[in-house]
Amino acid sequence: MITARQSRAARALLGWNQETLADKALVSLTALKRVESESGLGVHESTRHQVLRALEENGIVFLSSDQGEGVMIVRKDRQSNANRG
Repeated sequence: MITARQSRAARALLGWNQETLADKALVSLTALKRVESESGLGVHESTRHQVLRALEENGIVFLSSDQGEGVMIVRKDRQSNANRG
C-alpha cells in the first residue's frame, strides 16, 4: 500500500510536516508516526489508507516497479492545462 519512505517523501514534496498530514488524513499524530516508522510498528490498514488518500487528493502519485517504490507530485494546474489540449 504505502511505505514509510513514500509517506515521508510525499510530505516533503508537499512541504508538509507530520502535524499537517495527520490533520489532512484525519488520523492522530501518533498513528501517523507509526505509519512513517521504519521499525515495523503495527498500523491499521484503514490508517494507511487515510494517509494515502489525503496525499493523493493533494497531487501525490505513488510509483512502484521491480526496481523500487517512489512518489511524484502532479500539479493541478498542469492537469487542467493537459485537459484543455
